[in-house]
Amino acid sequence: QQQQQHPQPAQVKVPQEILDCIQHNDTNYNPANFDCSPSGARFFVIKSYSEDDVHKSIKHNVWTSTEHGNRRLNTAFQDNQGVGPIYLFFSVNASRHFCGVAEMVGPVDFQKCSGLWASEKWKGEFKVRWIFVKDVPNSQFRNIRLENNENKPVSNSRDTQEVPYEQGKQTLKVIVSWKSTSSVFEDFMHYEKLEAEKKDQAKKK
Repeated sequence: QQQQQHPQPAQVKVPQEILDCIQHNDTNYNPANFDCSPSGARFFVIKSYSEDDVHKSIKHNVWTSTEHGNRRLNTAFQDNQGVGPIYLFFSVNASRHFCGVAEMVGPVDFQKCSGLWASEKWKGEFKVRWIFVKDVPNSQFRNIRLENNENKPVSNSRDTQEVPYEQGKQTLKVIVSWKSTSSVFEDFMHYEKLEAEKKDQAKKK
């Protein structure tokens, strides 16, 4: 049986005006070479309510979830110290695609309220490092099913659903190898404008 052939990845050139907006130096996105079988890794699906929040996450290298989700991720991060990385597969609700992969690189600060997010109900925050920023359609994942989620495709997961190791490797491989023609970077400056307008309105109050 022949293995499914994926399109070869292409290094996405991020416009300089976007790089100038990002408030950190980890901007080597969509590397052509990446280990798709990372030893000791754990994988989780992240479902975002808005693409704007993904924009904020990429810009500031942080993320937050629900209280339950933050506790689940924090426990995994603490348990996996010295064992392997925690990789997060991001998808915006109803978008029909995954939009990237980030590594969780710090524990959850449960007291922090950054005010970054579209909703003010999110409390807590943790550091992430974005690695892949690309749109990969859900149709590419329909054969990757999770026995710990009623055998549903990985794309049907809820927020902070853990992906078993083998299926996590498969999901990572699809994202790494997919030659994407779109990403959140296309709308990045739109969200920058909205953020600037929001700050101006806050100053006037």
